[in-house]
Amino acid sequence: EQLVESGGDSVQAGGSLRLSCAASGFTLTLNTMSWYRQAPGKQRELVARITSGGITNLADSVKGRFTISRDNAKNTVYLQMNSLKPEDTAIYYCNAKWTVGEDTWGQGTQVTVSS
Repeated sequence: EQLVESGGDSVQAGGSLRLSCAASGFTLTLNTMSWYRQAPGKQRELVARITSGGITNLADSVKGRFTISRDNAKNTVYLQMNSLKPEDTAIYYCNAKWTVGEDTWGQGTQVTVSS
């Protein structure tokens, strides 16, 4: 199983980006899918989560700005990020949770927001 993130870029504050996480080797229909991020010198933190049933949870720091969605037909999860702030700068990782066994992680995609 593999997850491949894309869409990271350098943008100015107030800009938008859409991250994509494409799954291969498995279908993510039954997985809870999440986006995490890790800024330099900080611990990895949960940004957004979406269950197989479409229930979403967002970190307080991104509520009202970020949206997580999934397209099961494309086997892809998205993170739409609007009104970006410099503190959103981090490597963003996609995560697939399994009922048994370890989670599957992507390699990460860099998001840099300049003021």
